[in-house]
Amino acid sequence: MEHNLYDSVSVASTIDSIVLNNDTEGTGVGVDLKGYETAVAIVNVGISADTLSGSVYHTVKLQESADNSAWNDVAAADMEGSNSVVIDDAAEDPVVIVWGYKGAKRYLRVFDDVTGTHTNGTPFGAVIVRSRPRHVGTTA
Repeated sequence: MEHNLYDSVSVASTIDSIVLNNDTEGTGVGVDLKGYETAVAIVNVGISADTLSGSVYHTVKLQESADNSAWNDVAAADMEGSNSVVIDDAAEDPVVIVWGYKGAKRYLRVFDDVTGTHTNGTPFGAVIVRSRPRHVGTTA
C-alpha cells in the first residue's frame, strides 16, 4: 500500500469561511486532536472591506483546551510560529497564517479577537490539519 500526504492527515474546519465582523463569528469550534501526534493550524484572511487601523483590527490567536470548554492562548513553547498575529493595516491582508502545534492539550481552535467596529467585514476561514495518526484508520 502506497502512503502519501493525503493518507496521513485529517482536516477539520475550526472557522468556516465567512465575512467576519465580530468576536462571536471569530470564535472557532474546538477540533479534537485525539489519536494524532501533531497538528497545524492554517488561517486564511482576505482583504478587509473596512479601513484597518490602531482602533479597528484583528488579533488572530491559536488556543488550546483540555476539555473543549475552558480555552487559553497557546504558549510560545507549545507552537511553531508567533501567536497573536495583529492585522491592523491594509498592507497586512490578505494573509495566510500557519502555526505548528506541539502542545499536549486535546482540543485546538483559532480565535479572532475583533477590535473596533467592523461594518463591512473581512473574509476569514481557518482549518486544523491533524497528522501522524497514532493508529491506522484514524478519521475525523
